[in-house]
Amino acid sequence: MVSPVKKLCNYSETGYNYAMNEATYKDRRDALAAKMDDGVAVIAAAAQKIRSNDTEYPYRPDSDFYYLTGFGEDNAILVVSKRGPQVRSVLFVQPRDETLELWTGRRLGVDGAAERFEVDEVFAVGEYAEKLPELMQNLPQLYLDLFSEEYPYTAAKKAAEELRRKRETKRPVTQMTDVRRIIRRMRLVKSAEEIALIRKGMEITAQAHHHAMRICRAGMMEYALAAEYEYCFKKNGAYSDAYTTIVAGGDHANTLHYVKNDDVLKPGELVLIDAGCEYRYYATDITRTFPVDGRFGDAQRTVYEAVLEVQTAIIGKIAPGVLKSDLQKTAERMLCEKMTQLGILEGPIEKLLEEKKHKAYFPHGIGHWMGIDVHDPVPYFDENGDEIPLEPGMILTVEPGLYLPADDPAVPERYRGIGIRIEDDILVTETGSDNLSAMIVKHPDGIEAICAQKR
Repeated sequence: MVSPVKKLCNYSETGYNYAMNEATYKDRRDALAAKMDDGVAVIAAAAQKIRSNDTEYPYRPDSDFYYLTGFGEDNAILVVSKRGPQVRSVLFVQPRDETLELWTGRRLGVDGAAERFEVDEVFAVGEYAEKLPELMQNLPQLYLDLFSEEYPYTAAKKAAEELRRKRETKRPVTQMTDVRRIIRRMRLVKSAEEIALIRKGMEITAQAHHHAMRICRAGMMEYALAAEYEYCFKKNGAYSDAYTTIVAGGDHANTLHYVKNDDVLKPGELVLIDAGCEYRYYATDITRTFPVDGRFGDAQRTVYEAVLEVQTAIIGKIAPGVLKSDLQKTAERMLCEKMTQLGILEGPIEKLLEEKKHKAYFPHGIGHWMGIDVHDPVPYFDENGDEIPLEPGMILTVEPGLYLPADDPAVPERYRGIGIRIEDDILVTETGSDNLSAMIVKHPDGIEAICAQKR
């Protein structure tokens, strides 16, 4: 007999064991080196963040550092040096400390890291400053986070300056380059292993969204519904959400990043839920809007179907070579046309677009890159300032919306207080696209059918 807890989210006893092997991370470090001139790259793990007094937030490594190492501990630094054809990777880690580990848990330490990772050398992080001059000797390029004042980067700049003063330095550092941009350009196209991790995360997120549709009812608190998402995520092996869950009932949906989640869900209203899990440090990002009572009202369905039609059209246009800016323009034009059909805007479409009248009700972009970060900070433009066209392996969200505030007299009364966003995560393929979240119901009839399966 399946226990009620297990049945609730249909989770696997063994969880998901998808993981990339160490050769994957070595290949990425080699790819980084291939993009470097003779020089040294420094990439640091994120520091612990204090929540209050002496308590800390749950630790998450810096995304670029994790992308190159697969290492989830703090107080670590990766140094990649290139000297002609020779590439050397050195990892600095927190050494083992039995007293500290009594409180915070066991670490790999120097020996454990050397055994696990395919790097050339591993040292204790306390030796970083001492080893830098040797690692940087006669290498004229320094690749680092140009805009960080954290110790690993300031120490590297200091070491470069000191080497310049020494006579034995024949080739001092003469140029510093932003290593973040190089790594993030690499992150833009996902590997098969990365796509597999996102697919597994999507399965978990799908269960959570369908579960929420089944249990939602008038009188429930928004935060209670948000808690159900976190429960489903963690029970299925995704230990974190990818961002703060948005559960926006009624007019709250017209606040784009509503995260208070402290109101009661009311009968006759819609609830917009923007929620996705993070699985093995890879994000999902899904928005669904559905009726609290399980059935759309006529006005609600009219607005919902308008947004869904736009989203379907935009997803259908995704293919290699397409520019994201063109998707944006198409979405804005289509939504503007819908607004005139609904009586929200009046006038010629071209004039409305020129005056940006539609921005009052669709103020954001049609989507964003997604990967290790939910808003993956990978570039939209290349080094020449030209927009990077879509290519196979890229993942982006598609999330049109209409936001019609309850207190806006320009909106016909029947539509006031309705806020709708529909968001899916789309993989660009060789022949077009693959909706990674297609299993999460979004047609209004399908939503009503799921909602009817009340628990």
